[in-house]
Amino acid sequence: MKTSELKIISESLINTFNEAGKISIDLYKKGLNIEIKEDKSPVSNGDLKVNELITSKIKELTPNIPIISEETVNLKVKNTAKIFWLIDPIDGTREYIAGKDEYTLNAGLIINSIPVLGLVGVPKKNRLFFSYGPGECYLIESGKTKKINCVKQQPKGQIVALSSVVKPSDIILNKLKEYNVNSIVKMASSYKFCVIATGEFDIYAARERANEWDYAAGHAIAQNAGAIIKTLDEKPFLYGKEDYKNSSLLIRRAKNLND
Repeated sequence: MKTSELKIISESLINTFNEAGKISIDLYKKGLNIEIKEDKSPVSNGDLKVNELITSKIKELTPNIPIISEETVNLKVKNTAKIFWLIDPIDGTREYIAGKDEYTLNAGLIINSIPVLGLVGVPKKNRLFFSYGPGECYLIESGKTKKINCVKQQPKGQIVALSSVVKPSDIILNKLKEYNVNSIVKMASSYKFCVIATGEFDIYAARERANEWDYAAGHAIAQNAGAIIKTLDEKPFLYGKEDYKNSSLLIRRAKNLND
C-alpha cells in the first residue's frame, strides 16, 4: 500500500476519532453501564459505542482488510492475516470508568508484521495523534496540527521513564538503569507511546503484558516519529502472532536519550 493511500485513510479517520472521543465523554457524564468480561476486565457501553463508530468507518474505507478489535475478537480463531487492523476502542478502560484523563482510542494498520499507520485519540486531553509512514507523524491539539519527531523536551541530563505500574519489577528497573534514568512516571494506556513520540518522555520498558491491539496504534505513532522499538532483548517487536500476545517491550525516544 502506497504512502499516499495510507495518508488518505488516516486523515479520513480523524473526524470519526474526534466524534468517538466526544461520545466517550458524554456517555461517561451520563453514567456508564459496566460489565465484567470473561478475563475479569471491565467493559462499558462507552467501549462498545466507540468500537462501533471506529470499525464502521474503517469498514467503509478498507472493506477488504480484516478488523481485529479487543471487543469483538474470537481468541479461539488464530490470526493468519498479513494485512489487518488492530483496534482497542478504549485502552485504559479502568481509567475511563474512574473519570481519569489518560484513556485512549486506538486503531493501527499492520502490514507484514509492522504497524504502518496509527491513530490514537486522547479525548480528555484534547489530543489526537496520527501517522501513516516514517517521518509522517502528527499531533492535533486544540485544533492545531503539528509534526512530531521525538525531539527531547526534558532538560539535558534529565532522563524520564514511563511505567504502567507504581513499582516496576527488578528486571525493568535494571534495564532502565542501563539508560541512566533519573525518574519514573506512572502512566496508563497507549498514551505512553505518544508522549515519547512528542519527546516529553524518554523511555518505556515492560515485560510481556497485554495484547497486540493495546500497542499497535501507539507503536506506529512512536516509531514513525523516530523512536526505537524492540523487545527487552533487542529483537524486533512484531505483530501478527496467532494468539495476539505481546512480547516484552523497550521504547527509546532516541539512541542517545540525552540528545
